[in-house]
Amino acid sequence: MGVDRKFPGPFESNAHFISRLQRGPEVGIVSGDCSSKKPGENKDVMAEIQRTHEAIMSLDQSVSMIQMELAAARSSQELGSSIGSAAASISSLAGQDAQPQPRKKVFMVIGINTAFSSRRRRDSVRETWMPQGEKLIELEREKRIVVRFMIGHSVTANNILDQAVDSEEDQHHDFLRLEHTEGYRELSAKTMTFFSTAVSKWDAEFYVKVDDDVHVNLGHLAVTLAHHRSKPRIYIGCMKSGPVLSQKSVKYHEPEYWKFGEEGNKYFRHATGQIYAISKDLATYISMNQLHVFLARFEYVTSVLVALNCRPILHKYANEDVSLGSWLIGLDVEHIDERSMCCGTPPDCEEKTQAGYVCAASFDWSCSGICDFIVSFSNNAPDPERDSTAVQQFLANMEAAFGGHPLWAGCSEQELESAGEGLEKYAMTKLFTRKQIQ
Repeated sequence: MGVDRKFPGPFESNAHFISRLQRGPEVGIVSGDCSSKKPGENKDVMAEIQRTHEAIMSLDQSVSMIQMELAAARSSQELGSSIGSAAASISSLAGQDAQPQPRKKVFMVIGINTAFSSRRRRDSVRETWMPQGEKLIELEREKRIVVRFMIGHSVTANNILDQAVDSEEDQHHDFLRLEHTEGYRELSAKTMTFFSTAVSKWDAEFYVKVDDDVHVNLGHLAVTLAHHRSKPRIYIGCMKSGPVLSQKSVKYHEPEYWKFGEEGNKYFRHATGQIYAISKDLATYISMNQLHVFLARFEYVTSVLVALNCRPILHKYANEDVSLGSWLIGLDVEHIDERSMCCGTPPDCEEKTQAGYVCAASFDWSCSGICDFIVSFSNNAPDPERDSTAVQQFLANMEAAFGGHPLWAGCSEQELESAGEGLEKYAMTKLFTRKQIQ
C-alpha cells in the first residue's frame, strides 16, 4: 500500500512497449562514445532487453490469469442473482409473481442421471448409497453435499411418465427436474442443462455427474475432491481416449468422425461418462453458455430467442462424455485422472479395498437391468426346482427384451443367440457363487 506502481497504458500493446524499451538503449549506444564501450556490452544490452521482454510476457500471462479468475468468481457469485432477476423480470412481464431465490453454499452437488424407465435403478441407489428422508436433509445441512436424481420431461407435456416421476418425487423428494426433453441422443444437452440448473440453485465448489447404475462411496469421493479444492479449474474422473467409431451400425457411432482426423484415430483425453466432477468455474462457464435454456421456459421468450438464432455456443457431439471433454479441452483446465473413479464391479472394489485401494464408485450390475433377478435370490434358500423355473423365465424375458430394444435392432439371430448364451453363463456363475456361499 502507498506504492505507486506504473504499468503501460491500457491501449499500449506489448510489442509497442518492448519496441520503446529497445529504442532507449539503442539511442544511448549511438550517442555515446563508441570507443569507450567494452567488448560484448551490446550483447549484454540485448540480453537485458530479452529478459525484460520475457518478464513482460510473464506478467501479461499472470494478469490474464487473474482477470479470468476474477471474472469466473464474479460470474459465479452473480449468476444466481442474475438468473433470479431475469426470472423475476420475465415473470413480471408475463403477469407472474417470482422472487429470486438466494443460492445455497455447498461443497458438492451430485446429479444422478436417470430416465423414466429406470425406477428399479433409482430404488437400488436409494437402498444403498443415497440417504433418504431426514438423512438426506442432514447430509446437505451438515456435510454440504446435495444429491439429486436429474430428469427432464417427456415429449408430451404432463403425460403418464411425468406423472409417475411427480408421484415418486412426492414420496422421496430427491429429484431435480430439468427444462429438457428426455431422449437417449439428447444426453449432451441434458448434461449441459444439469450444470446450468445446478449452478443457478447451488453455489457449490464441485458439480458431479453420475449414472444411475453407479454406486458412489460418498465419503471417499468427498475426500478425493477436497484434495483439489484450492485449484481453480478442475476436471476430474477416469480419463480415457477411446476410438472414434465411424461405422453407422455400431453403438457409440460418431457422426462427426471426420473432425478427429484419419480413420482409426482416437478421441482427445476425457473422463468416462459414468462419473466425473468439475469445479465451480467450469460449471459456471458451461452455465453462462446455456443461460437461454433457462429463459426458454417462458413461451413468448422462446420465439424471440429463435428469431435471434440464439443457441448454445458449446457444440454437442453424439457421446455425452466426449461433448463435455470438448467444452473443456481448449480452456486452461487441469485434467486429473482419478483411478478410484474408474468404475469396476463391487467384487473388484472389495478386492481393491482389502489391498488398501478404495473405490470412489463402482458399477452395479445388479441394478443395471441385466441381473436384477439375482438380487431376489439372495433372500431365499436355494431351491433347484424354483430356481430353474425362475432362470428359464428370466432368460426368456431377456431374449424378448433384446429383440425389442433399439440397440439390438438389425442384429442377426446368431448375434442375439450369442448374447443370450453370454448372459446365461454370467447368470449361472452368479447363482453358483451364491449357493456355494450359502
